[in-house]
Amino acid sequence: MLTYLARIVLKMLVTFFAIVTLVFFATRLSGSPIDFVIGEGITQEDRALLTSYYGLDQSTWVQYRAFLASFADGQFGLSFVERRPVAEIVGERIWPSLQLLLSSVALTLALSLPLGILGAVYCKSWVGSAVMVVAFLGYAVPNFVLATFMILVFSYWLNWLPVVGNGSAWHFIMPTITMSGILIAGLTRFTRNAMLDVLGQDYMRTARAKGLSEQTVIFKHGLRNASITILSVIGLQIAGLAAAGSVVVEAIFAWPGIGDLLVRSAIVRDYPVLQFGVIAVSVAVLLINAVVDIAYAYADPRIRLGRA
Repeated sequence: MLTYLARIVLKMLVTFFAIVTLVFFATRLSGSPIDFVIGEGITQEDRALLTSYYGLDQSTWVQYRAFLASFADGQFGLSFVERRPVAEIVGERIWPSLQLLLSSVALTLALSLPLGILGAVYCKSWVGSAVMVVAFLGYAVPNFVLATFMILVFSYWLNWLPVVGNGSAWHFIMPTITMSGILIAGLTRFTRNAMLDVLGQDYMRTARAKGLSEQTVIFKHGLRNASITILSVIGLQIAGLAAAGSVVVEAIFAWPGIGDLLVRSAIVRDYPVLQFGVIAVSVAVLLINAVVDIAYAYADPRIRLGRA
């Protein structure tokens, strides 16, 4: 098991270094941020002073070394726009994004797993058909369309729910439903298919022959053996949400999270904030994938034994 964990950590470190390097050079391709920071009407002398102050007159490799060195002080440089440490700016946005991510994942798991199991157990009845209809509808409706529809109905027409910000529990309802809509549809279908594959196995019939209750057969034997497929989908979905799934939702609902910060930083070419924001999201994705890999090993001991 220790060898398996060491390999996971090594893969994370190599991937992290590759992401850091790609992020640095990719941001430099978008042009100089000085034009967005200072605007028009500045003299060439002042422009040169600002360029030198931010170190943008140095070669790309010198800037790259300075970027790597900024990891040591824990501040990751200063924002071109706000003139504050980047770590402080990004730190203010992490918790709102994490709150929205956790609420969306919780809603997805609470609905998808029961619906997927029902769809498999009652696959030949109207219950299974209804579950699949809900899943296909969830796939068919993009999140920005669902968000717009809910805003028009529940905010402008009925005036029930707030739209902007995250000041209360009511603010979470529409963004959470918007983010988890397509995830619920996807995980429901995968759970149903995984359970259908398991329910027809010989060991399920053996468990029933032993006199075990149907609930025990389904949840202890069926769901456990289908967990590898379900964990794979859950890991991909959570990683997708952490990486980019919240950008559109945060923009629509003016949610003060990482996604909204990345969009604003990209528009004004605030390199330090954009770089660290992308890196923070990448670290979250790497950690999520590592947790899923470890969960694989506990769900199926053959995985860790085969790689040890």
